[in-house]
Amino acid sequence: MTDIPNKTPTTGVQGSNSALRNAKRRQRAERRFRFYGFAGVVFALGCLAILLTSLTARGVTAITHSKIQLEILFDETVIDPNGTRDEDEMSRADYQGLVKSALRELFPDANSRRDKKALYKLVSSQAGLSLRDMVLQDPSIIGEKRAIWLIAGDDVDVFRKQTSANTGSLKKKQVSWVRDLEAEGLIENQFNSQFFLSGDSREPEMAGILGAVMGSFLTLLVCFVASFPVGVLAAVYLEEFAPKNKISHIIEVNINNLAAVPSIVFGLLGLALLLNVFGLPRSAPVVGGLVLALMTLPTIIIATRAALKAVPPSIREAAYGLGASPMQVTFHHVVPLSMPGILTGSIIGMSQALGETAPLLLIGMVAFIVDIPTSFVDPATTLPVQIFIWADSPERGFMEKTAAAILVLLAFLLCMNLLAVILRKKFERKY
Repeated sequence: MTDIPNKTPTTGVQGSNSALRNAKRRQRAERRFRFYGFAGVVFALGCLAILLTSLTARGVTAITHSKIQLEILFDETVIDPNGTRDEDEMSRADYQGLVKSALRELFPDANSRRDKKALYKLVSSQAGLSLRDMVLQDPSIIGEKRAIWLIAGDDVDVFRKQTSANTGSLKKKQVSWVRDLEAEGLIENQFNSQFFLSGDSREPEMAGILGAVMGSFLTLLVCFVASFPVGVLAAVYLEEFAPKNKISHIIEVNINNLAAVPSIVFGLLGLALLLNVFGLPRSAPVVGGLVLALMTLPTIIIATRAALKAVPPSIREAAYGLGASPMQVTFHHVVPLSMPGILTGSIIGMSQALGETAPLLLIGMVAFIVDIPTSFVDPATTLPVQIFIWADSPERGFMEKTAAAILVLLAFLLCMNLLAVILRKKFERKY
């Protein structure tokens, strides 16, 4: 009789060990994935924090600017030699000459032509405009001598705000004069209301963002009025009423492709169609708004269709069961329930339009605009274009203006996204 060897079964044990190793490997992979995701979020937040800190540190200085106190003699022989108090004659007077006279009186050691030229640069070349406005507002000050705070030149302002010992564009004598003014309390930093209440200027110390803010507001208003109704109605038709055939499929593909077209292409379309064919005014908010509306339409249509698809079919079936027509089902039930998604997508599209620069450059909104626009056909610029113009300027004073304008633009975008969240919560319904 042959003995049968006793063999221990190992197949089950080996399979159990293999499954255990696989489970541990998957757990390690999952922990690595979580770590990579967490590290990516931390890295992104760190980069954002560095960007915002850098912009804030540089842009917050634009909130204040240096002002110099001078004893201005409103000389009647200069302002109104005939004594007629005619506004046209008073507005043409040499007010900057009054500023120069006050500077020479304050620093009599500036005798040479070169020294006088350097001395005059301590005060803004547009300071005379402030004196002119004061005289036109109150002609009774003619003949009096008053202490007036005037805006300092941009080189003086940059020198006083920097932390390094570099004198920048100032000469040694100018630095000495600035130190003398500081010692006597005749120069100080004051709130820069000019930055928020005036338009653009060639002089950094006089430049403001009000013109760009108004231009952005008017442009976005035209964009919203032109794109929102058309985009929503087009999406409702394609999703609820259009037959599902090759034509509708081609339209859907083209809409998706338009959402990926570079924005500068829409600028070329606006240049060729709106300006050259229809003859609309260049650099006007109405043209910029229509161009941005063409660019925003695909985003609104796609977002609206996604919101309509999210409405449960049971809502439609219940409305049909109660005898509602297709039009009533769509506009009484489906569209109101999808309104949070529609508004969110539309505001995101408007936020994208607010940050666009390339299409607006092609229709002339890069022009130097001093006046504040008051209508849709006035020459205007927008905040992104204004930032582009300032960033390309060689004067150092525009650096802080650029950073401050970026902060204003970010605040504008933040408010728009916050509005999208609020509207979504307001119109959201439980079903």
